[in-house]
Amino acid sequence: MEIRRAGDRALLVETGAPHALRAAVAAAGLPGVAEIVPGERTVLVVFDGPPGDAAERIRALEAGAAEPRGRLVEIPVVYDGADLAEVAEVTGLAPGEVVRRHCAAEYRVAYLGFSPGFAYLTGIDPALVVPRRTTPRTSVPAGSVAIAGPYTAVYPSASPGGWRLLGRTALALWDADRDPPSLLEPGDRVRFRELSEA
Repeated sequence: MEIRRAGDRALLVETGAPHALRAAVAAAGLPGVAEIVPGERTVLVVFDGPPGDAAERIRALEAGAAEPRGRLVEIPVVYDGADLAEVAEVTGLAPGEVVRRHCAAEYRVAYLGFSPGFAYLTGIDPALVVPRRTTPRTSVPAGSVAIAGPYTAVYPSASPGGWRLLGRTALALWDADRDPPSLLEPGDRVRFRELSEA
């Protein structure tokens, strides 16, 4: 574990278990903690004032930190994406096998980023690890289910993007009127379920 100052009111913690550490910091009730933001290999702990001796207290929490189970969210998908055939060709799998493997895994929300509600999901089948598109699209529809590198994700809103599109879901990943607005939170578990267009 490495802990560095991040400005006057935050600590950036490098760790191999960001979700476990996030849960441990939240449960410890450290004074002055205003926000805990997990990343893929980091946790940013923001305070409402100077962190004081919080670095040592956080360091002591790591040993007993346990990986949280997280909620399980199922996402129904119509697998008719514009890049499904191309992904099949790149991986050497039949399109149906790409879909089967994408649905077979249980994913973990590593962190949110890129746009509100965009969850980077880890746990993809190694056979489905493919590079981003050479030329990104200027607009990817909201609800598009995509893969790129070691991640899969659902675009929560229409935006540019270079990930390869496998399908689409009607679930709203981001809703400003919902509490919380993001359907997925760091540490949640996700499964995709194939849905016929009908």
